[in-house]
Amino acid sequence: MEKTDCITLKHFSNEYVDVLHTFELPEEQGQFTSLPINFKDVKKGQHRIVLLHETEPVGFFLLHETERVKDYTDNPNAMLLTSLSINHSHQGKGYAKQAMKILEEFVSVEFPQCNEIVLAVNHKNIAAQQLYKKVGFQDTGKKKNGPIGEQYILNLQLI
Repeated sequence: MEKTDCITLKHFSNEYVDVLHTFELPEEQGQFTSLPINFKDVKKGQHRIVLLHETEPVGFFLLHETERVKDYTDNPNAMLLTSLSINHSHQGKGYAKQAMKILEEFVSVEFPQCNEIVLAVNHKNIAAQQLYKKVGFQDTGKKKNGPIGEQYILNLQLI
C-alpha cells in the first residue's frame, strides 16, 4: 500500500542544492526531461519545486506562470508543469505518483489564482503518459512539436 504522507512538495531553497545537483537519470529518460542542475537560475514566473521524501530531495519540477503557458492553453489562470524528474536511485517507489496526487492541493495553497495545470508529454514517453493520466490529467486533444517529436498536451482542472 502506498504511503502518501511521506512525499511533500516544497519551494526550492539552497538547502537542497547539493542533493539536487547529484541527480542522475538513465539516458532513455534524460531525452524527455531536464535535471535540476540545469535550473540554477530561473526567470521571473518560474518556480522550482522539490519533492521531498521525509527530508530528502528525491524529485524536482518547474511550475511556470510565464508567457510560455499561452503555448499550451488560453486559460490566463493556468500554470505549466515541466521538467519532472525523480533521481534514478529513488525511482520505482511511487514518489512521482504521490507527488502528482498532492500537486492540486499544493498549487491551490501556493498559487490560489491557478485553476488549471497543463503539461506536454512526448508521444514516446509512455510511462509519463500513464502516470499523468492515473492522477487525473486529461488529454486535451492538442498536440505540439517538441525537440524530439510530437507531444500531447494534458491538463488537470483544479477545483
